[in-house]
Amino acid sequence: MYRELATGPIGVDVPFEEAARLAKAHGFQALSLSVGDVQQIGARQVRAILARNGLRAGTAGMPVNFRGDDATFEEGLAELPAGAALLKEVGCTRVLTWFLPYDDTLPFDQHFRQMASRSERIATVLGEHGIRYGLEFVGPATMRAGKAHPFIYDIDGLLRLIDAIDADNVGFLLDAFHWYTSGGTQADLQRLSDDLIVGVHVNDARAGRTAEEQIDRERAMPGETGVIDIGTFMRALDAMRYSGPVIVEPFSDRIRQLPPEEAVAETAASLDKIWQVAGL
Repeated sequence: MYRELATGPIGVDVPFEEAARLAKAHGFQALSLSVGDVQQIGARQVRAILARNGLRAGTAGMPVNFRGDDATFEEGLAELPAGAALLKEVGCTRVLTWFLPYDDTLPFDQHFRQMASRSERIATVLGEHGIRYGLEFVGPATMRAGKAHPFIYDIDGLLRLIDAIDADNVGFLLDAFHWYTSGGTQADLQRLSDDLIVGVHVNDARAGRTAEEQIDRERAMPGETGVIDIGTFMRALDAMRYSGPVIVEPFSDRIRQLPPEEAVAETAASLDKIWQVAGL
């Protein structure tokens, strides 16, 4: 596994070239990007910036809005081949996204069928460009509370969804916070493998709250509070010889308020810490 810098989750808003400099300076091996980055800067320039800084192309977000109505989805899907071609051109091989653990109108079975169908169509396009597709379940019970139609929120549920998708390039975006808040265990992690995990998010949960009380957008830096058993999480990845990126996603107001250099430095230090905690 390798360390990837994603500037958005830590509130760092700088040009791509500066993000690459920060990533290199603080020991990251990859830098997240987007279809928009490549369109704006140009594929040749993106490749040059990454090469100058000794970085690989990191993960990209999913540009298709698959959560809305059929027309919106179809419009986005029609544009995906061009976007996927750009990502392939700069060396991006992993696209990541999340989905809500509820729906306001669709009952579970209908939502499941829609997610499986739309994910399969997206994955087919990405697969034609050598790109894997990672899906992230959202774990906190506070996200599902009071909702009309709860949906998938744990490892077991996502495994069933992936099994229903007829595409071999679909897998997990596995997030430590969502693993913890969904009641995930070490045994759950042992059900996964490198070929099932497309990307990994690391973070910590707020102290003074139970798993059931945690709020999705209120987290902490990896290893900061010790609420999440990050050692077990990281050792499980090591045991399965996970070969993909590890990305810090803390949703921390404290980190967002830091100057870019300090925010990236602290992000790198948090990764050093959890590697050490896990004994890796």
